[in-house]
Amino acid sequence: MRIDFNLARGNKLLARLPSEDLNDVANGLEPVSLTHGVMLGEEGHPIEHVYFLTKGICSVIAKTPEGARAEAGIFGYDGYIPTSAIADVDVYTYDVYVQLDAAGYRIRYDDFRHLMENRRNFLKVIIRAIEAFAVQLAYTAVSNAIHDVNERLARWLLMCDDRIDGNELPLTHDFISMMLAVRRPSVTTALHVLEGNGFIRADRGLVTIRDREGMEQFAADAYGKPEKAYERLMSGLF
Repeated sequence: MRIDFNLARGNKLLARLPSEDLNDVANGLEPVSLTHGVMLGEEGHPIEHVYFLTKGICSVIAKTPEGARAEAGIFGYDGYIPTSAIADVDVYTYDVYVQLDAAGYRIRYDDFRHLMENRRNFLKVIIRAIEAFAVQLAYTAVSNAIHDVNERLARWLLMCDDRIDGNELPLTHDFISMMLAVRRPSVTTALHVLEGNGFIRADRGLVTIRDREGMEQFAADAYGKPEKAYERLMSGLF
């Protein structure tokens, strides 16, 4: 199937590839449409495909041995999943869920590994993406440790907003509670705080961003460092 380069470039990693490299990558790409709640991969299960989104958001979920879950990181058109594929690991390290309806492309794991070994420019982009994602994961750990739930929620909503078109996020309190690993009443209270400040409007199952600049100021140093690191790492590649 012939891939539309303009659509493929909707993924920031693919967009950074020189045309010759993108043409080679495109030979193995297959369009996909993914609905909310779909599990792309489960911890310990084989990796069959690597995904490059052009819209939507997926969550990387870490689990304890007893089954407690929390979001470790998110990605959309800024990255790819599963990140472990770079290390020639053929099983998922985390669970990966579709958080918001998504679309993009997937490539077979073996074809991804072949490109890693034979396309230097592709390898360079993927390595930079891994470093950027590592910064996000590390900062999530720091934020969970030092910021209150109001700032953490503001950070998380800003990160989601970075990865969508428009300003509406179809999110339930229960889902946010799982993502932030806090009790549902804490999410409800934090949403009321953000709404009271005029940053968002929270309706049943829908959060609308109303004042992004104000919410960034409210989030303070909970938000921004990983985003700056991403831009630095992805600039001037070729």
